[in-house]
Parts: sequence; structure tokens; C-alpha cells
Amino acid sequence: MEYRLNAPFAQEDLNRLRAGDMVYISGTIYVARDAAHKRMYEALQHGEDLPVDVKGQTVYYMGPSPAREGQVIGSAGPTTASRMDKYTPSLLDLGLNAMIGKGKRSQAVKDSMKKNGAVYFAAIGGAGALLSKAITSAEIVAYDDLGTEALRRLTVADFPAIVVIDTEGTDLYLAQEKK
Repeated sequence: MEYRLNAPFAQEDLNRLRAGDMVYISGTIYVARDAAHKRMYEALQHGEDLPVDVKGQTVYYMGPSPAREGQVIGSAGPTTASRMDKYTPSLLDLGLNAMIGKGKRSQAVKDSMKKNGAVYFAAIGGAGALLSKAITSAEIVAYDDLGTEALRRLTVADFPAIVVIDTEGTDLYLAQEKK
């Protein structure tokens, strides 16, 4: 199936998605990768608030390149999601309901996704210049000292992604391996 959805997502929209579905995302998503995830995790460990409320939000694992003159953002391709796996269950427990990246996820993340009704989307690796065209605004909201790894809020329009793991825990990568 093919869907056009607005982020933040309604839980009902996520529940109807199935592994293999194509989705075009419009709305607000956040960008965070290794260093930002580590800071958020450490903040939680110390009982501190996160710089953004992740409940109902989507995080895109991306390290953008600097924008050229006249552009909103530079190349905006996905990074390997498994690098965030040790931090992800705590964010899912706080209500994070969708992630965008590339590559497989650990069993602990998949179990937490199923428990929390979250979805994992894959963006096409190697297509960062193309994906950047779907980003209409970008602003740093925290950790600006991290440069390309700062926490950003993006506005996207028809950002293409594929459902890799749905709310029922079906994993497209595993289904493909069995064929």
C-alpha cells in the first residue's frame, strides 16, 4: 500500500501500516543521531528533562551536510539506525512513535517498538541530495555545539520512506531473508 501521512502521526495511522508499505511524510520530524542520542540518554539517566518532548514524535537518524547558499539543508541521507539501538527503548517508553533510518534494528528495539506501538521507516541510503528536496525548513533546537549531530526540527513535504518494522513487529528485512 501507499500512504500520505502527516507527522506527528496519529496512532491509528501507524497501526494500519504494514511492513513494505510506502509512505510519504509531511509535517514535523526531528533529527538526531549518535551524539544527540547519547546526550538525551544521559539526561534521562540524571533525571533531567529532554530538550523536546518526544511523545508522539518521529526522529530521523541523519547527519546533514551544510546547506549551500539558497538551500534549506545540504545532503540529508539516513544513517545506520543500529547505532542508536542502546538509547532507543528509553525514548520509545517516553512515547516516541516513529523512527527513520537505514539498516536493521536489535531485538530489544523491536520488542520495545511492539510494546509501545511504534514504527520504523527506512529512507533510501545514498539518496541524501534527493531526500533533502523534501525538507522545507530546518532549525537547530538543542545541542548546537554538536554541529551536524545537533538536534534539529525539520518540516518535510512528501518525504519518501518505507515501513520496515510495523506496530505488530513484522520486520521487512527478516521477511526478505526468508524468501
